Amino acid sequence: MSQTLVDDAVRYPIGKFKTPESYTDDDFRKWIHAIDHLPSALKKAVTGLSDSQLDTPYRDDGWTIRQVVHHLADSHMNSYCRFKLALTEEIPSIRPYFEDRWAKQADAKHAPVDVSLKLLEALHQRWVYFLRSMGPKDWERKFYHPESRKEFELRTILALYAWHGEHHLNHILNLKKKMGWK
Repeated sequence: MSQTLVDDAVRYPIGKFKTPESYTDDDFRKWIHAIDHLPSALKKAVTGLSDSQLDTPYRDDGWTIRQVVHHLADSHMNSYCRFKLALTEEIPSIRPYFEDRWAKQADAKHAPVDVSLKLLEALHQRWVYFLRSMGPKDWERKFYHPESRKEFELRTILALYAWHGEHHLNHILNLKKKMGWK
């Protein structure tokens, strides 16, 4: 297997995100369930890991497990706000952020993961409540992303964030398996 394929398998353990070609009620239920389930799955994945293990990168030049946990909290807070903006404004322009720079900040590099685990648990409870209240037309609402210069429908963003949580959870689970950690 080529080094590029190996690198991609580590970098994208569940594959790269693909925008769905269609959207069914079952898809929405599945994606909302994934968002609902992520905090408990993430907590289970990191419980019992030592600080040394938490500070191990999941790949060469990658983030540590600790940074991944804090990144999930940062990213999902931003996404929740974007959902709210898209439902309360007409195609709002969202505020991008430099996730790589956020991951280098002291809180992302050194804070206990429990802080972000608690934050994710509360955030996801609120987010899932909100998502389950959305009607069919709500999923077609959009926001504008100035970095990519594109509009995104909330249904696509829901699929993306269901993927995003699983993507990073699998970074952690695969590293634990590779290292033989329980």
